[in-house]
Amino acid sequence: MTTSASHAPAHQTDRRPQRGAEHRVVVPAHIPMVALLGSQDVVLRAIEDGFTQVDVHARGNEIAVSGPPGDVELVSRLLDELIQVVEAGTALTPEVVTRSIRMLTAASAQRPADVLTFDILSNRGRTIRPKTPGQKHYVEAIDANTITFGLGPAGTGKTYLAMAKAVQALQAKQVNRIILTRPAVEAGERLGYLPGSLTEKIDPYLRPLYDALHDMIDQEQVPKLLENGTIEVAPLAFMRGRSLNNAFIILDEAQNTSTEQMKMFLTRLGFGSRMVITGDATQVDLPGNQTSGLRVVEDILAGVDDVEFCRLGSADVVRHRLVSDIIDAYARWDVITDGQRPGRQPQDHRPPQRRRR
Repeated sequence: MTTSASHAPAHQTDRRPQRGAEHRVVVPAHIPMVALLGSQDVVLRAIEDGFTQVDVHARGNEIAVSGPPGDVELVSRLLDELIQVVEAGTALTPEVVTRSIRMLTAASAQRPADVLTFDILSNRGRTIRPKTPGQKHYVEAIDANTITFGLGPAGTGKTYLAMAKAVQALQAKQVNRIILTRPAVEAGERLGYLPGSLTEKIDPYLRPLYDALHDMIDQEQVPKLLENGTIEVAPLAFMRGRSLNNAFIILDEAQNTSTEQMKMFLTRLGFGSRMVITGDATQVDLPGNQTSGLRVVEDILAGVDDVEFCRLGSADVVRHRLVSDIIDAYARWDVITDGQRPGRQPQDHRPPQRRRR
């Protein structure tokens, strides 16, 4: 059987390959071609969409690639990487292909197979892995440092990957408990206006943490772990005065901490513990002109050993493709309009310089 990548209509002449080089990739016999090419050739079409001047044909367990020499080399490397991804048990999708192409064409130091097969946590037959080089660097930074900051927009996996590392550390008995916290601050709302008890008022603010937790731990175990204190989910105000030993501590939505709250949280660190602080400095909901503790902490901690700041960007977004485009569009708009909108102070997106004495 022969599978061809020439799916484009005849009138799209710009998709015709430029002959110049040809390479054949032999797929190992133990890998089903459907796993590599995708159902109804969706993976093959994704490769074609990424390299419009390359012609790709599959026959038996061989894939012939022809076209401009540079593109042929990239597609051949891409196929080798995808073969390793399939061998590791990761299902291929057009999104996986797109991310892999982005890594190869960006001359990233990370190989797609190394990123996409980097296991963090497995549960109920599902394995959590980073999906971009930035995410892999973030996970490695958590392993290498006592305090790690994950900075970036929504959808980059900041909280989710930190949660996976916390569950992994608990299962490996590297820590005795997990503590998940976030400030109870939202735009235009106050806890006092919400109905119910204090716990019921706080619960909606902590719901994203519960959701991630239920993805990683069996449903019947979560209530028990919460009840016996092995996992604690609480608002940031409940951290004051405590010393947190032998714990994996995650502070989520840290852009909504004041400078005083950030200092309070960081000084809760006890022996045998690890902290991950996540947030997006462009999404501050603090009232008035209050300064976000996340915006100044990097300058304050500059030069402090065992602390790392990891920045994730639109390339690390793993939600719908439009989310990356929206984030980039807002970033451009902010640069153009900073200081021009009524009541808005010009924003320096770089951390402020340390004041010299």
